Amino acid sequence: MHKSSRVFVAGHRGLVGSAICRRLQQQDYANLIVRTRQELDLTDAAAVERFFTGAKPEYVFMAAAKVGGILANDTYPADFIRENLAVQINVIDAARRHAVEKLAFLGSSCIYPKHAPQPMKEEYLLTGPLEPTNEAYAVAKIAGIKMVQAYYRQYGFCGISLMPTNLYGPGDNFHPQNSHVLPALLRKFHEAKLAGAPEVLVWGSGNARREFLHVDDLADAALFLMLHYDSPEIINVGAGQDLTIRELAELVRRVTGYGGRIVFDTSKPDGTPRKLLDISRIRALGWQPRIPLEEGIRSAYEWYVGTAAPALVSSR
Repeated sequence: MHKSSRVFVAGHRGLVGSAICRRLQQQDYANLIVRTRQELDLTDAAAVERFFTGAKPEYVFMAAAKVGGILANDTYPADFIRENLAVQINVIDAARRHAVEKLAFLGSSCIYPKHAPQPMKEEYLLTGPLEPTNEAYAVAKIAGIKMVQAYYRQYGFCGISLMPTNLYGPGDNFHPQNSHVLPALLRKFHEAKLAGAPEVLVWGSGNARREFLHVDDLADAALFLMLHYDSPEIINVGAGQDLTIRELAELVRRVTGYGGRIVFDTSKPDGTPRKLLDISRIRALGWQPRIPLEEGIRSAYEWYVGTAAPALVSSR
């Protein structure tokens, strides 16, 4: 991939897509192709075909997806499987037919079995049942992986599949019902601090363990793998360490400066007990994460306070 290559970043306004765009621009890739959802509906096969015919992208970062936290996944499983399957089928197939040089598909650590051995190696895919609360999303992502691999096998299409761990950072979704755990906690603790609330209620027991990677690290890995990895076999991208939700809540309390109590609602689900990725494969290629968790959370909180929080207030 050259600095002048035509590079399509699907989902460029999302958490991952915007970070990939930032990284490409930092590295002087001058020919980025982006479209808003209003300009290009990726669930519309005819629209995707017209786009590839006209724009002629040479490389594709497939960061477009319908995403959400436990509540959103558990409440709208049909939406998650339908929209993600449609986007993946349309973009991957069009990329192959229009002779795209290489495509990077972004998956998720939720593809692994609920009770997979920890840390999770790439070969654990499809070795056990999935976490029920996000099964529809996980099945869609697994289908995307298998589609990339099938197109490699049948057509020789060069596609790679990255499996990121839980991501956070600027551009995250802070919706009170549909966000992931870290942005949800940042919003909860920030609003509790402003309101002088005596306590913050956190879903679950606090014992589940999660791994978090700053989205700028993920974007760096995505570019690294686009340049240096050609295998159709999936590859994990993570931080290499995790912490409990209780420890995360304490960290968010410290970052936001909230002084009240933390109360855990054990009537709510924990989700998968632990999700820690084995990142030995990508480390062996020469990549490793660089942003420490607390530093990353502080930068995400600063972005939220300066950008997302005022927008949420004005939309009420």
